[in-house]
Amino acid sequence: MIKAVIVIHVIVCIGLIFAVLLHSGKGAGLSNAFGGAMASGFSGTTIIERNLNRITIVLAIIFAITSVVLYLFY
Repeated sequence: MIKAVIVIHVIVCIGLIFAVLLHSGKGAGLSNAFGGAMASGFSGTTIIERNLNRITIVLAIIFAITSVVLYLFY
């Protein structure tokens, strides 16, 4: 059980790092390399940015839950 939680925790950590790095900042972010800033002229935030925000929030919640579970087991 613990090993499964650790594996999930590591996968979520890596995913969270990539999700945060893909966000576009005030100037330029890594998302510009993948076309993130191309279509943002019409609505301010694109569908891709909103979905990236949702994915980041979900990964952060899973990270917090697995952190608490690992703390309670150890």
